[in-house]
Amino acid sequence: MSDPYDSDRLFFPATQRNVGPIGDVLSTVLPRSGVVLELASGSGEHAIAFQQRFPFITWQPSDPEALHRRSINAWIDHKGLNRRMPTALNLNVLQRPWPLPSATLQSLSAVVCINLLHISPPECSQAVIEEAAKLLPREAPLIIYGPFKQNGVHTSASNASFDSSLRQRDQRWGIRDQEWIEQLADQQGLKLIDWHQMPANNVTIVLRTP
Repeated sequence: MSDPYDSDRLFFPATQRNVGPIGDVLSTVLPRSGVVLELASGSGEHAIAFQQRFPFITWQPSDPEALHRRSINAWIDHKGLNRRMPTALNLNVLQRPWPLPSATLQSLSAVVCINLLHISPPECSQAVIEEAAKLLPREAPLIIYGPFKQNGVHTSASNASFDSSLRQRDQRWGIRDQEWIEQLADQQGLKLIDWHQMPANNVTIVLRTP
């Protein structure tokens, strides 16, 4: 018998390439309990993989697009995680304050942002950092993954080409300067704990509340 949710589940090729390396970084910085809020969860493949890998936390996916939320929820159902994992929140980071359920707010222990900042306007980067700084408890991490420029320079020819293609699609999009992100974070009291060079010229930035 076929799965009735098969048609809703999306498959993003990049997920299979980066889910392992991202998970390895998360294993060193995630809290031992609480709710981890993932912003712009996309297909939901990351969310499912991390809920399975880190059963001691509750992974809360979110996305502003209904198509993505259907995929996330279909993946949750497909993997039998309904009792352990909440359904996807309708969350647009630009609509503030973020409409988080009280249970999420009370137990929030980390925020994860994967491949969002470069496919959104700069205001999204600001919103992610400002809201995370406001909502996270003491010594809680904000983890951001994606491509970044360093000192205003692309770290590879492929990233420069990718940045050009993004700006052709939407002039507000583009690969952000890592130093700008760290400056925004510092203005909100978030401290840079570490950054990790990742495969395919990406970076994981780990920030933490004081």
